[in-house]
Amino acid sequence: MKSGNETSSADFILLGILSRTNVHKFTMATILLAFIAALSGNALLILLIQVDSSLHTPMYFFLRQLAFMDICQTLIIVPKMLADFLTPGNPISPAGCGTQIFLMLTMGVSECLLLAVMSYDRYIAICNPLQYPILMSRNICFLLSAGVWMGALVNALIHTVFTLALPYCGSKEIDHFFCEVPALLKLSCSDTSHYEAMVFVTGIVVLLIPSSIILASYAYILSTVLRMKSTKGQQKALATCLSHLTVVVMFYGAGIFMYMRPGSYHSPEQDKIVSLFYTIVSPPLNPLIYSLRNRDVLRAIRKLIGIFRVFQQN
Repeated sequence: MKSGNETSSADFILLGILSRTNVHKFTMATILLAFIAALSGNALLILLIQVDSSLHTPMYFFLRQLAFMDICQTLIIVPKMLADFLTPGNPISPAGCGTQIFLMLTMGVSECLLLAVMSYDRYIAICNPLQYPILMSRNICFLLSAGVWMGALVNALIHTVFTLALPYCGSKEIDHFFCEVPALLKLSCSDTSHYEAMVFVTGIVVLLIPSSIILASYAYILSTVLRMKSTKGQQKALATCLSHLTVVVMFYGAGIFMYMRPGSYHSPEQDKIVSLFYTIVSPPLNPLIYSLRNRDVLRAIRKLIGIFRVFQQN
């Protein structure tokens, strides 16, 4: 039996983002605020979509799942980060590390695939509105959603098993703020070149192909928007597309930079900063950019506030 402060030789230790300095304290305070914003913003979005029947459409069906993924992602990462900051040197068991890898890959890959599905939904809605009820029927939405989750789960399971099966016979200190595949590969004392090639191929499937679908969808959308006669409609559609593309470029760009570079080009400091974009920065931004600036969502918020006021008066 080992005490709470003892570390098994099989355990890993996450070194975190920065050394314990004032800059580190500011960084952790910022991450805590992002954590609160991500939880509250995404939870509010899920609540609104659930209670307001006017938001029971394919677009908001997918947005609710995106919000759920973002909540899960922040809960997987941030509490452990805060615990390690308050009590540095906390070990994480191989099982705990594997769980973190599996859950983060599941949420990350599902978000990659879901963003591509959402861009296809917007393409059909804007470029082929007459066919929208057929091409995005309830059954098709459920099938697309099931495909996203199944693909992400299978991918996460494969990479978790391969990563944990590698021998780790040297240092067990992971120079990162969570268990991520590239960071663990650096600790392995075996040749990981074949597995790195598999990671690269996976990156093509879950990063390059979906991002290409998104860019193609928005190219068609922009082409349709530019042919609109209403200048106001053009400006609104362009602003929406550009804000969506900003999130997409940030999310996919960080993922591609992390998982599609050779291992020799990785540095711990660079990897941690890049990982922040798709684990900490993206979750609070998604509800703001994708939905809370939307007129339908704002109307649902006002309706919900009105209901609360009626309950308070009674």
